[in-house]
Amino acid sequence: MEYLFSFLIGGLICLIGQLLMDLTSFRVTPAHVLVLFVSAGAFISGFGVYEKLISFAGTGATIPLTGFGHLLAQGAMEGFKQKGLLGLLGGGVQNAAAGIAAAIIAGYVIALLFKPKG
Repeated sequence: MEYLFSFLIGGLICLIGQLLMDLTSFRVTPAHVLVLFVSAGAFISGFGVYEKLISFAGTGATIPLTGFGHLLAQGAMEGFKQKGLLGLLGGGVQNAAAGIAAAIIAGYVIALLFKPKG
């Protein structure tokens, strides 16, 4: 049942993003969806709602972009409690450092393996 909820919630988040790009009257690009979802995840996390969604859906809620926003917000709040304003600024990045590093390394490896179209 856990896998089903994870799949359904993760799929629903992705479906919302796709519908925003396909059905809106103004041009919504993937970059718009990225910013909207990361911001929404951070905003919802600030009210403590995203933790409940993660408890229910597991990785279906943590893997999409909203989960990254949640991770940044939680890190910023923890950093503020520990180090004040400086912790607020750096806590989110510190909390998400492993994911950011993995994305950079994967991008570098892919860039080495493939040639761009000219």
